[in-house]
Amino acid sequence: MYLEHFGLREPPFRLTPDTDFLFHAQSHQEARNVLLVALRSGEGFIKIIGEVGTGKTLLCRTLLNELGDDFVTAYLPNPYLSPNTFRTAFADELGVDYKPSHGMHRLLHAITAKLTELHAAGKQVVLLIDEAQTMPRQTLEAVRLLSNLETAKHKLLQIVLFAQPELDERLRSRELRQLRQRITFAHALRPLDPADARNYVAHRIAIAGGNVQLLFEAPALTALCLASRGIPRLLNILAHKALMVAFGQGAPRVTRRHVDAAIRDTEETATAARTTAPALRIGLAVGALASASAGLYLLLRSTP
Repeated sequence: MYLEHFGLREPPFRLTPDTDFLFHAQSHQEARNVLLVALRSGEGFIKIIGEVGTGKTLLCRTLLNELGDDFVTAYLPNPYLSPNTFRTAFADELGVDYKPSHGMHRLLHAITAKLTELHAAGKQVVLLIDEAQTMPRQTLEAVRLLSNLETAKHKLLQIVLFAQPELDERLRSRELRQLRQRITFAHALRPLDPADARNYVAHRIAIAGGNVQLLFEAPALTALCLASRGIPRLLNILAHKALMVAFGQGAPRVTRRHVDAAIRDTEETATAARTTAPALRIGLAVGALASASAGLYLLLRSTP
């Protein structure tokens, strides 16, 4: 690895959702505020939507770390489950004491009893579901029915859905209209703007013990941010590959050439790079032809 070469303590661009590297971009801070306000006010259903790689899982992990002792959390990172398996997984997360042989009716009764017990102890129970767009329709309906568990004045369970935009498309269907109407708070994560993208790279390098100005030449950093389209995961992938290329060549800093190599090596950005290059060449050719034509015109006008 390139850590010693660049004077870093740890890899700055790992793809795992490490909360030590959390960067407070405006969109993520807005989402965090929505979540905390909604959960502390006891709202039942909350939805966070974001494209692939925009940081939904990191936000989810951050929320798990930030909720205080007044909350009991259950986390389901892979919810592509049947309704019964989903209920069982939720019960396991809550520590519900049940026997699989008792059947689903008794399991639901045990879940309700556990939620009632926690509420009586002053605890708010939050179920966080990542990748919610993968859930089968019947399982989404099971989630909605769980949200019905309540006292006369309080919800026994709050649910947060983290999902890609495909979930919104599914929620527009008539058969899921009841679930759609239950969602009281929602927020859409946006890609990083150019300034935030640059600050994001600088932030991660600083956490890893480095200095972005010593590691990336300015044109390289600009190219990196443009090619990533502000998507944090793509920033991580491209920056990591660019550092590897620079290390492989023994270079002290990442240059534009190293970033271009990383862009070409990454499927998400390689196509755009291939289509941009011919367009650039065509633009230069047209410009050169226009200049030549103008020169010829002036020459002919000046000839007696």
